[in-house]
Amino acid sequence: MSESESDSPEPDPDAPAGSDETETDALLFGVWETDDIAYADPSTKRYINVTPIAHTMGRHASKQFQKSEISVVERLINRLMQTEENTGKKQQAMRIVRDAFELVHEGTDENPVQILVTAVENAAPREETVRLKYGGISVPQAVDVAPQRRVDQALKFLAEGAYRGSYKTPTSAAEALANQLMGAADYDVGAYAINQKEEAERVAAAAR
Repeated sequence: MSESESDSPEPDPDAPAGSDETETDALLFGVWETDDIAYADPSTKRYINVTPIAHTMGRHASKQFQKSEISVVERLINRLMQTEENTGKKQQAMRIVRDAFELVHEGTDENPVQILVTAVENAAPREETVRLKYGGISVPQAVDVAPQRRVDQALKFLAEGAYRGSYKTPTSAAEALANQLMGAADYDVGAYAINQKEEAERVAAAAR
């Protein structure tokens, strides 16, 4: 054994795999960095996970609430699959998101992953309405929304907005999704996701 090899430190067998000390150069879709993402809302930060992996082969599906451990990009892809055209077609949904990210970068000159995180934070409703029954009478009651459900609802609004924007129109699904992401990130009330959030909070405010 040479002197240089003997001086090199040996790996610690007790160190956890994938610790924070390990640096990775993996990129989302081979293009976008997922490090240094800024979070403006501390309540949803725990549930907006960003990783360079966009397809985990459904390994989260066997445990309740495990969905919050996978990337928010994959969760958006899964939401896009909940339509007649994209049901079960994950590669097609991934292609839509990949193309939408390219359009977002062209339109904003920013990291589209950051735009997605900001859009989810802006489109997440803080209040919603439930119905309580008193003696056979249904009464609406405003309640606070749990952080995990806030993220779920935001992704739902973004996916629905992309579907409505591209259904029976010349606009492609990727372009419609890009418009939704940029509009929600800028808090444009004209964007479907922001409009739905404002509507939910308006109804809840009237039911307080």
